[in-house]
Amino acid sequence: MPRTPQLQSRQGFHHDRSLGRAKCHRNFRGGSADLRRLGTSYPARSLGRPRAREWDLRSLVGHTSRSLITVETYLGQPADTEEVPTPAAYYVAVAGIDPHSVVGRGVAAGKALGDNPAELVDALVARVPALVETAGNPLITTAAGGMRLEAYLPTRSFELVVHSLDIAAAVPDIEGPEFSDQLLSQVARVAATAAVLLGRGVEMMLALTGRATLSPGFSVV
Repeated sequence: MPRTPQLQSRQGFHHDRSLGRAKCHRNFRGGSADLRRLGTSYPARSLGRPRAREWDLRSLVGHTSRSLITVETYLGQPADTEEVPTPAAYYVAVAGIDPHSVVGRGVAAGKALGDNPAELVDALVARVPALVETAGNPLITTAAGGMRLEAYLPTRSFELVVHSLDIAAAVPDIEGPEFSDQLLSQVARVAATAAVLLGRGVEMMLALTGRATLSPGFSVV
């Protein structure tokens, strides 16, 4: 059974900021481009078919597009206080969010994609990473609380990777994304650190080293 996270007792670890702004920007841009390439691979007629959990493919693409939309939105929502210092801490903070509300936002985002989802995603990919490049590192208000942009971006890269894989798995006969090693390393680090903060670090290490298997339903999101 996972232990209850003890975040305040791990302040030095909890406040690790060594991901680096340039890497955060590059990986976010790369993950966005991978999503855009996927958008040219699936036929529009497949968007309404049930594909992943509670979502059809349109809702899944809509949910994934929120990785870009929320960045643009939150840049317009300054925060006064930094409440969430790292990407991994974000996943700890949102662990209690109602999953039904996440599903609902994905469905709404899918409907908002309109008749040409690939075109809307392409516009987001062209616009949002460019905004990030000139934004600096402001305090923004996120779903988890006040965060630095530099801390929030790796959570969006994480979501882009995970849900791009979902999209590729949901559509037969399309080529999956080829993420850069740098992008995969960053999102794996976020996931591993979140697992530790959530009290699942030992279980994760045993599985990664072939000494045990992960328990059913193991997830950091």
